[in-house]
Amino acid sequence: MTVIHVPRPDLKTAMNPDRPANALLKAQILHLHDAELRLPVRRQTDIYINAIKTEREAAEYIRKVTMAIHEAHGAAALNRTKPKRKRAFEIAAAAADKPVRKPKSLAKGKTTGRAKPKRKG
Repeated sequence: MTVIHVPRPDLKTAMNPDRPANALLKAQILHLHDAELRLPVRRQTDIYINAIKTEREAAEYIRKVTMAIHEAHGAAALNRTKPKRKRAFEIAAAAADKPVRKPKSLAKGKTTGRAKPKRKG
């Protein structure tokens, strides 16, 4: 297998916040802007994203929107209430030893020997 040597970056010039924002940062800014528009109006940053040109400006925008999302999530979590539990007594119930049954003559619709009174009318 061939070994590819990658030179170490020069630490003095590697970090340049005034460098123009690349396509990856611009795509991330667009995604965060979509997320920001779903926040409540009072939590939005009102930053015009087309004016962001450097990595420093992009980092600042990303930081502000991320903080706003976290704050909105925390506020929403506090507003959620758990349903109140109803206090009730727990009763331990047991089944009867034998089920109560009707006599066979009544269960099948048989009469008990008495005649029903006839209606006049």
